[in-house]
Amino acid sequence: MITALIVVFILGYLAIVFEHPLKLDKTVPALIMGGICWALISLGHLEVVGYDHQLGDQKDVLLHHIGKIAEILLFLIGAMTIVELIDLHKGFSVITNRIQTTNKTKMLWLICILAFFLSATLDNLASTIVLVSLLRKLIPDKTERLWFVSMAVIAANAGGAWSPIGDVTTTMLWIGGKVSTGGLITRLVLPSIVCILVPLLIASNLKIFKGNITLPSDRDFDAKIKEEKLLSSKVMLLVGVGGLIFVPIFKTLTHLPPYMGMMLSLGVVWLVSEYIHPEEEFDTETKHLYSAHHALSRIEMSSILFFLGILVAVAALESVAVMGHDGTHKVGFLMSIAETMQEAIPSQNIVIIILGFLSAIIDNVPLVAASMGMYTFPTDDFLWHFIAYSAGTGGSMLIIGSAAGVAAMGMEKIDFIWYLKKISWLALAGFLAGAAVCIAMQSVFG
Repeated sequence: MITALIVVFILGYLAIVFEHPLKLDKTVPALIMGGICWALISLGHLEVVGYDHQLGDQKDVLLHHIGKIAEILLFLIGAMTIVELIDLHKGFSVITNRIQTTNKTKMLWLICILAFFLSATLDNLASTIVLVSLLRKLIPDKTERLWFVSMAVIAANAGGAWSPIGDVTTTMLWIGGKVSTGGLITRLVLPSIVCILVPLLIASNLKIFKGNITLPSDRDFDAKIKEEKLLSSKVMLLVGVGGLIFVPIFKTLTHLPPYMGMMLSLGVVWLVSEYIHPEEEFDTETKHLYSAHHALSRIEMSSILFFLGILVAVAALESVAVMGHDGTHKVGFLMSIAETMQEAIPSQNIVIIILGFLSAIIDNVPLVAASMGMYTFPTDDFLWHFIAYSAGTGGSMLIIGSAAGVAAMGMEKIDFIWYLKKISWLALAGFLAGAAVCIAMQSVFG
């Protein structure tokens, strides 16, 4: 029965990886895979290990995993709603409309710096969507724009790696108690900066980023980026971003789970959105367009359900008991894989770097979920920080390797092969440089 469980997981995983050729939303195989995996455990009366790595009751173990998964999903729903409220009130235009240069090199640096810090505050997916929308206004020529969008993806993924709310995987590690806010920032901010700085320095010398942006002769560039006079834009930007930044502070002060802080922040942002309006002429007929109810309708619930399915499936592999490497006691299946890899590959750093390369091919959410079940190191151990870096930035090496890349691919119709030829080597250089800084910091500071 364990073999059947593994086969189901592999088949489901392949369906997720090849969602585009199959023309099937990856949420479908994720949900089916999660349900079948636990059904096989129940029908096969398989033994399971609990959070204390001791054999336990199936229902109790499943309930424990569902509780941890719910923490992540509630957190994401709150964060996504706040971002949508900011966007509905055109809050991001307060930042983006300040960019007025036509110099390609300056534009490249501005966009990447903006993507880096936006993704750390929001998340890499939301910041990429915002920047793609901005670049459509700033760079009319699509051939030129694809280069800027691709570099923004690398910057967004790098920026999300050092923030507990910057990427789904770092959020998972944070909520799971594997990393702390302070530990994550202090250990990964420098490697993340190097991860984008190296590609930026190389790209700045490429021919495509020399000269000025091509603008249509019949368009006035200054008028094109003129700031929209929306009354609630600055308020919603400050309140929304402030609410997101407040979540780690709330956790530090109260020691409550992060989703509690996110609930409080969402409530405050929702409250503010009820009493401010974006236009001079504002009535009840247009109010709903800027309401939290509308923001909730714009959330990608399919993504939330995808995370539910894949995390439940990974929890099944983490929980099902198999004989340990020493043959004397039973451990979870993922733990047994970790023990085997530890024997086969002498350097743990190499294992984590391989994980980074895999995250470019395979969704990094299940990869990180699996790693959390494979290792039992304490909070803020170097391994967890290195996993956060590798899984967060490794996805930049392929356009399909991250949520940010997939969003950009969909919005701008970026060709997979074009990205592979033109951008992947830049992302690889940044990833390896940042990884080297991670390892060097570990050897110096411990």
